[in-house]
Amino acid sequence: MKIVSVEPIGISVEKAEQIKKEFLDLGHDFHCYMGRKEDEETLKERMHDADVVIISNIKLSAEVLKSSPKLKMLSVAFTGLDHIDLDYCKEHNIKVVNASGYATVGVAELAIGLMIDVFRHITLLDQDTRNGKTRNNFLGRQLRGKTVGIVGTGAIGLETAIMLKAMGCNIIAWSRTEREEVKKHNIKYVSLQDLMKQSDIISLHVPLTKETHHLINKDLLSLCKKDAILINTARGNVVDMEALAESLREGLLAGAGIDVFETEPPLAKNHPLINVPNCVLTPHIAYATREAFDIRIEIVINNIKNWLRC
Repeated sequence: MKIVSVEPIGISVEKAEQIKKEFLDLGHDFHCYMGRKEDEETLKERMHDADVVIISNIKLSAEVLKSSPKLKMLSVAFTGLDHIDLDYCKEHNIKVVNASGYATVGVAELAIGLMIDVFRHITLLDQDTRNGKTRNNFLGRQLRGKTVGIVGTGAIGLETAIMLKAMGCNIIAWSRTEREEVKKHNIKYVSLQDLMKQSDIISLHVPLTKETHHLINKDLLSLCKKDAILINTARGNVVDMEALAESLREGLLAGAGIDVFETEPPLAKNHPLINVPNCVLTPHIAYATREAFDIRIEIVINNIKNWLRC
């Protein structure tokens, strides 16, 4: 079979050659394109005769998939799958496997990093310091003792909760499915409305589905404490960005840390969050650590090898 990685997914040329040899020993061809290109024409060209395709978070539409008549399997170097036309894959018996678990620690750590940044104004004060200013009597806030509402208690949500408990936070949670493993950590499930009302920090960790699209909307944001902050390292469209921007501008929410958006950065200059107060923005980096990428490569390749054995 022909296995094609349409992008480098963080691997070196040397690593690509090692993977190529591994597949050659199994009787398969492997090719890795070392430049990331997201336009559909390039994707069609790279995928057209592949049996197996490796891709991360590049959008994969039905139009592109149609141009790959031999395609049997997608090994996705990402956790979420909302960028792939899964209906087309299901209709055409294309197996889709994600790389679940590779970035659990990385995402949890960035979520907490954003909490600290928003509470302590690290990004803002860095610029002030460089411009010759002082703290100007600014007082930050500490994590210890704060109530953190975890929205979505999958692997990343639970990892974030465990880290925060170790830092002295009180954790409450909401999830579409309540897990016994979570309850064993003395984490109490509450309704989403109660979570929004009680939390000093709301941290989002749900996948993007039809049910979670704009899950965090104007009505829910109106329930928050005025000194609460919102952190999103999940998916951009889980939050109504216009409603969030309005809440921040009107002082109904004290701050936000946002790593994910409706589309991948660069953001449009008129994006609603660009000029709102106390909102730290990062260009979708929660998953992007050297350690996570090394783990991801192994998961992606093993997913293909396991599928080939079936």
